[in-house]
Amino acid sequence: MVQRIRLRYTKRGRLRFTSHRDFQRAFERALRRAEVPMAYSAGFTPHPRVSYANAAPTGTGSEAEYLEIGLAAPRDPEKLRELLDESMPVGLDIIDAVEARTSGLADRLTASVWELRLEGVDPADAERAVETFLTAETVEVQRRTKNGVRTFDTRGAVVSLEALPVQADRPLDNACAILRLVVRHLTPAVRPDDVLSGLRAVADLAPPVPAAVTRLAQGLFDEESGTVTDPLAPDREAVTAAPPTAAVPADAKAPEGPAA
Repeated sequence: MVQRIRLRYTKRGRLRFTSHRDFQRAFERALRRAEVPMAYSAGFTPHPRVSYANAAPTGTGSEAEYLEIGLAAPRDPEKLRELLDESMPVGLDIIDAVEARTSGLADRLTASVWELRLEGVDPADAERAVETFLTAETVEVQRRTKNGVRTFDTRGAVVSLEALPVQADRPLDNACAILRLVVRHLTPAVRPDDVLSGLRAVADLAPPVPAAVTRLAQGLFDEESGTVTDPLAPDREAVTAAPPTAAVPADAKAPEGPAA
């Protein structure tokens, strides 16, 4: 492996219902179509070096999913991004790429920013429910797992939760509350639907239709500013501080050896 590229991709529209396994299949097809010179693992069943990090749950949209690929030959990150994006279904869009110059991408994904659209919920009711949730010391919910039903606290993982102001141009007969949620990535993981279950438990907030959930960002949580930072920023900074790896055209030939 001579180069690592980190990619940011989205799950938009109907493609938010794509499972992580479905995305893996689509992405590996895109790698073949784009003729990406992948590095492969060793052993009896070699597989392309692709590392996925903290994928969003099936059914949620996302503007901030991340993965890393290992290459057997260097490529320009932006040109590689364009080739892969052209080979992916619309909605699964590759929107950013950077050469990995630092370690620990997964370690920089410590929090997420989510938007929850609650159709049929009065914004005032949502705001009161948010206040009740935030004043509670603990908010326990249950989730069914492969090992049975598990009870855990959702309140401790929530950094912030707010009801956004009502949009002035939205029809009055079409109530919709919008919540903005920042949640830490803890164990067990607290998902947006767990927070919704908590709101129902402590404030009887029950949307009549399933919430439309979108991850807006994920990255390292900055304790001082209270914001979620871009996890690819350290790699971009390292690239500007050092000369980039020389890109090799896809059709380049190996140099010939000296004549006999």
